[in-house]
Amino acid sequence: MLSVNGSLIRPSAFILTGIPGLEAAHIWISIPFCGMYIMACIGNCIILYIIKTERSLHEPMYYFLSMLSLTDVVLSTSVSPKMLALFWFHSNEIYFESCLIQMFFVHCFSSTESGVFMAMAIDRYVAICNPLRHSIILSNPVIVRLGLVILIRAFFLTIPLCFLVTRLSFCSNKMILFSYCGYFAVTKLACADTLIDTVYGLTVSILIVGFDVTFIVLSYVMILRVVFRFPSRAARLKAFSTCSSHVCVILTFYILALFTFLTHGFGHNIPLSAHVLMASLYLLLPPMFNPIVYGVNTKQIRCQVLAMIRFNRRR
Repeated sequence: MLSVNGSLIRPSAFILTGIPGLEAAHIWISIPFCGMYIMACIGNCIILYIIKTERSLHEPMYYFLSMLSLTDVVLSTSVSPKMLALFWFHSNEIYFESCLIQMFFVHCFSSTESGVFMAMAIDRYVAICNPLRHSIILSNPVIVRLGLVILIRAFFLTIPLCFLVTRLSFCSNKMILFSYCGYFAVTKLACADTLIDTVYGLTVSILIVGFDVTFIVLSYVMILRVVFRFPSRAARLKAFSTCSSHVCVILTFYILALFTFLTHGFGHNIPLSAHVLMASLYLLLPPMFNPIVYGVNTKQIRCQVLAMIRFNRRR
């Protein structure tokens, strides 16, 4: 721990409070949180296993779904173990380096998930609006390159967040009023001017979400224009059904993201406990919800899951 003029340049550790104001209920809150984490890991691992082993699912839509499942496992695992340790064993201390690593994974893979949703929207657009050239436009090399671009974008936009935190001077207050190391929660503890940090953090969030949501909206506007021209009602319903899962998971992710983002900047009248609770659900609910939605709404995956259940019962 280095000290200059009474300011701590780099504290050895921070203290996570969990959900401020609800400390007495931590043990009860941990039950659904633990359930969501377990379901997220099991559900996404099942999705990954089915897509890997079933050759008929080796198509663009399912490759992107694999990316989403892998991202969800990493995202939920980046916060859940430490959060549950805090709730169960009062293990609220987190080393400065561990805090930076957790911050990196949270923001990097949140950005990655947003990018994957954009890629899935593009896939639905090509599949519905240009079905004959779907496999040509979204060939395996194109999918790999698109996935790498999404990951590289998230990496290079997140790395500066960590460097900005390392250059800050911190005072004696090491209490992070949050359940995990979020960027804005950590920068609030700094003694120095954090205008650059705040501007960069908000700019990155707005650019990523704005860019991805714009492409998603444009994709679905063009999809709707094409679908309403289909001659039969059955064809329109089939087209809508292929997009329903994607729309559900997108709404869940972005509604929670929007609430978390707005409360950071403008939600001064919202209780801190509600803010932290929603921010925690933002990292736990979509990873649990996504495999359930795709498992129920996607016939090929649903059939494979039911076949696995029947096989295990016979054994």
